[in-house]
Amino acid sequence: MNDRRRPIRMCVRCDRITDAPVVVSEVHQASGPGFTVYACRECAPLFPPVPDAFDLLGGER
Repeated sequence: MNDRRRPIRMCVRCDRITDAPVVVSEVHQASGPGFTVYACRECAPLFPPVPDAFDLLGGER
């Protein structure tokens, strides 16, 4: 028996509740905790890919 709860989030684009959320953005704030933005699987391809922090800084992996 699987007692793990599936994540449930609301899609930022269509406002539907989904149990298969996809991360489409991460919002960082200097004055407090940031937050993660989710979309449903149907809307997720409409968002640009989340940039990799190393790519933004020009760092090597």
